[in-house]
Amino acid sequence: MRNSRFDVRPTSPAVGAEILGVDLSKPLSAAETEELRGALNDFGVIFFRDQDLSPEQHIAFAERFAEINVNRFFRSVPGYPQIAEVRKEPKQTANIGGGWHTDHSYDEAPALGSILLAREVPESGGDTMFASMHHAYEALSDGLKQTLEGLRAVHSSRHVFGAAAQYSRDVAGRIGNPDLATQDAVHPVVVRHPESGRKILYVNPGFTTHFEGWTQKESRSLLDYLYAHAARPEFHTRFQWRKGSIAFWDNRATWHFAINDYHGERRLMHRITLEGVPLVRR
Repeated sequence: MRNSRFDVRPTSPAVGAEILGVDLSKPLSAAETEELRGALNDFGVIFFRDQDLSPEQHIAFAERFAEINVNRFFRSVPGYPQIAEVRKEPKQTANIGGGWHTDHSYDEAPALGSILLAREVPESGGDTMFASMHHAYEALSDGLKQTLEGLRAVHSSRHVFGAAAQYSRDVAGRIGNPDLATQDAVHPVVVRHPESGRKILYVNPGFTTHFEGWTQKESRSLLDYLYAHAARPEFHTRFQWRKGSIAFWDNRATWHFAINDYHGERRLMHRITLEGVPLVRR
């Protein structure tokens, strides 16, 4: 980024950048906020280190970018409904987010993004991987791009957060309100990013169930091909957490995957999710 107020260091050719030279406990100027918004649009996810934020400061930083979405499934931090806990205790084996997905694709207006702050991290392990869905789209053949342009896909929370979902049982006590897991949403398979204008492949293994007008069985082979394609390492970056680290990712432009390789240790993250807008093909 030219003439940047910050030191911006890309973490991979496809996605991610670390932002140095900013203290997020202090109020951002309008110009600084817009520069960080631009970095988010350019890189899909931006990372910060050594940020000692109070919950109030975490909220204030998030509100510079969009209205906060109060998560209806995750347990919140006591006294701060805007902040969701992403927690795994030493005796627990299942983690939250342990598979490729993008948050809130089951909503009619999917979340803009999330701001995850590390409060406690294991001695080793617990990294998060991110994938660029713009680069994944661009690497598809012209013929497949043309096919996908005409498709829409159904996204659901029922099989993840609903009462009958195995995942809900595996992470019992950390998510709730299964009665609210009744909504589905339909989005174009290829969307225009509402800010950058880039084309994005918008399906994900966590919440996409099938193509509109197709059965789940008919959809499976093509969806699995797209998932395997987007999981190629050239589209990825991997972030190693430390206490006080922040990842701010764009849910429209990326997938993420919380690696579950730290059994017997505690990991506690505070997440704020930002409201987005309906996605269109354009």
